[in-house]
Amino acid sequence: MTERTQAPADADELRAAILDEYETLSKRLKQIARYVLDEPSAVALETVAVLAERTGVQPSAIVRFAKHFGFDGASQMQRLFVDGLLGSTTQGYGERVREFTQTVDRKAVGDPGQVLAEFVEGNVLALQNLGRAVDRDHLARAVKLISQAETVYVAGFRRSFPVAAYLAYSLHQADKKTVFIDSVGGMALQQVHAIGPRDLLVAVSYHPYAEEAVHLIDAAAIRGCKVLSISDSMVSPVAKPSTLVLQVREAEIRKFRSLSASMCLAQALVISYVFAAVPPARGRRSGGAGGRRTKK
Repeated sequence: MTERTQAPADADELRAAILDEYETLSKRLKQIARYVLDEPSAVALETVAVLAERTGVQPSAIVRFAKHFGFDGASQMQRLFVDGLLGSTTQGYGERVREFTQTVDRKAVGDPGQVLAEFVEGNVLALQNLGRAVDRDHLARAVKLISQAETVYVAGFRRSFPVAAYLAYSLHQADKKTVFIDSVGGMALQQVHAIGPRDLLVAVSYHPYAEEAVHLIDAAAIRGCKVLSISDSMVSPVAKPSTLVLQVREAEIRKFRSLSASMCLAQALVISYVFAAVPPARGRRSGGAGGRRTKK
């Protein structure tokens, strides 16, 4: 593992360098790398001691991480993210979630109305972040991958299963040739035996990442199939081998993680595909999705 001689010029360049070198980093530096990618606002505003506590490493490891990427020290690295925050009054999503979680955890679990209010507030935060975090160009690329695929294979296991099931159902209703990999009987790999270069695998997986999802992505990549991953980190095991990654950070309320943002993203992908697949003809009445009907 060799250190860079020249530091990245801006935060985007640093993120690209981290993604490029992630697999070569030590375990401690990987912990820092993931935090830097996920929490840029905190990296800009917090002290090295706080960053070390949140990433579970010693402060010296933060300095070592910065020097690995060509900086003189941690403060020089942090300035890249400070520059990105100038002129913005938006508090980082991670910090807002921490404040929300602390507030909720200090309260006893009350009546169902209180619990509902907590879940609503937490999911609103996640949905607001989704709108800012998912790049429009990445969304357009994802829709294009779906449109160009001969067959779309959709997989999601454990917590991710409902999102994958919804995606597969909705794409099928939109007349897209779709295979839902449900892994009944542990047959996930057998369900993709026919996958090939003209197909697309959509894999949904969040921490802790299902081994089945990782194995499916590896199998698809070996066969030249494109992979669209929906995951919570750009450096997750399901993200690194993928053609394209859409990052979703869900709410966690009283240790229960939601799927609201993921479902919202899935709906946006399917509806965008429907309208992109069949452009509206001149004189066609509005209200139809390009002549296709998606059933609820």
